Amino acid sequence: MSQSGLNETVDAEPAGSGWKSLDKLGGAAVLLAAVLSLTEIGISFLPAARMPPPESVTGWFSFFQNHWFLGLRDLGLLNIFGAALLAPTFLAIYSALRRENQAFAALGTILFFVGMAVYLASSRAFPMLSLSREYASATTDAQRSLLLAAGQTMLAEGEGRAGIPLIELAGLVISVVMLRGKIFSKVTAYAGILGYVLLLIFEIILASAWGLTVPGLVIAGTGGVALITWDILVGRKLLQLGRL
Repeated sequence: MSQSGLNETVDAEPAGSGWKSLDKLGGAAVLLAAVLSLTEIGISFLPAARMPPPESVTGWFSFFQNHWFLGLRDLGLLNIFGAALLAPTFLAIYSALRRENQAFAALGTILFFVGMAVYLASSRAFPMLSLSREYASATTDAQRSLLLAAGQTMLAEGEGRAGIPLIELAGLVISVVMLRGKIFSKVTAYAGILGYVLLLIFEIILASAWGLTVPGLVIAGTGGVALITWDILVGRKLLQLGRL
């Protein structure tokens, strides 16, 4: 076989059934992530979810005992599921974009997985649920004091959103690659760029002295709508690629 023929064979190999299956999985996963985002919006209208978050460890323990799911949600449960769902999606996007800009497609994918690993490692949702149950069953003041100290440490470590800015930066890089390529539509690319830029701005607002303000919520809401649109368009395209 000639060298050119060998190169064509090597280039064609990623288009096999394994990659097509990944496209289908990634497309289905990102569509499910869109449903999860809409579910998050719906949950935010529940009376218990509209209450301000507890300000003390004992308040968090009591909240977990009365509303364990909302407690997990307030500490990022749905973000954990969302990040996990996007893992096959980013791999499928990389497989689609690698021919057009392999370097930056790989950079975006790497940033995503690093951000996801950091975020999952720093999550304190399930440890706080476990501590709240132990606190409820504690029989001595010494046990309660130890559990309160552990809970305070958990909250201090989990206040940050470590890893999320990296995930958002990864999405921005991937969206820019989409814009310069021909596989995904310009509308898809611009929706991703808008959404991820706005959410990065929101992360800066949260980390600044401004805190959570009405303009910040508007920025986050607009970015969230843009990313739901991005999820749907990307999922539709990946499912189409999986059927080709």
